[in-house]
Amino acid sequence: MQPVLEMYAPDGFDLWPVAEVESSGFLPLSGELSPAEVGSAVMRIARCNDIDPDGSRPPRPADALGSFLHGLLTFDNLFAAGGLRVADNVTGVTFLPGCCDGLEDWRDWHQFIDDGSLLGFGHSPVSPVAERFGNTVRLTVNAEQSDGPVIELSVADLRNLLADAERDLADFLVLAADWASRHLPGRCAPVTGALARVVGLPAPTIQPETWDGGGLASPAKKALP
Repeated sequence: MQPVLEMYAPDGFDLWPVAEVESSGFLPLSGELSPAEVGSAVMRIARCNDIDPDGSRPPRPADALGSFLHGLLTFDNLFAAGGLRVADNVTGVTFLPGCCDGLEDWRDWHQFIDDGSLLGFGHSPVSPVAERFGNTVRLTVNAEQSDGPVIELSVADLRNLLADAERDLADFLVLAADWASRHLPGRCAPVTGALARVVGLPAPTIQPETWDGGGLASPAKKALP
C-alpha cells in the first residue's frame, strides 16, 4: 500500500524545479523522493487547489508564485487527487484510487475497518470498491465488472499496511518541509502546514541539511513528531 498522487505533465511549469513524470500516472509519496519529485508533488497539490476566490477568501496576490499558491494557503478544506494504491505482488493485481478519491480521505480506510461499511472510490466506467467480510477485506478493482480482478487480505494485514502508508506520508512531509525551506523560504511554514493538513498529520520541524543523495537522511527522521 502506497499513498500516491495522480500526476499530469508539468506543461511548462517554471516556478520551481520539478521532475518529469508520466502523464496520467501516480507518484508514490515517501521519504525516498528526490528534491525534484518533491517539487512535482507540491506543484500537483497546489494545482489541485488553484481555484479562483469566490468572495469567501482574499483575492489572489499579483505575483505569479503567490497567485499559484493562493488556494493551497487559503482553502480550509484542501484536495489532492490520488489516494492509496494497493498492489498484490503475487497476482500482479493493482487497486488504484478512483475518480472520486483524494489523498486527504486516506483515513476513511480506518473507519472502513472499524464499521465495515462499503467504501467506494469512483463511479462508472471504473468503480474501485473495498468491502469487509468478517476478518477478510476484498478490494475490487472495478465493481462494474462482475468477474474483474480483486485483492483479498486480512483486516490485520490492512491495519499494518495503513500504518506503513502513514509512515510514508510522515516521511514525505519531512522532505517537503526541508524542500520548502530551500525553494520557498518566505512561505515555508504556511506551505508545510498546508501539506500537513492535506494528509491530516502534524507539520514536522526538521533540521537543515536533511538530503542524503536524494532521499531522507537519518537526522531528519528524528524530528518526526
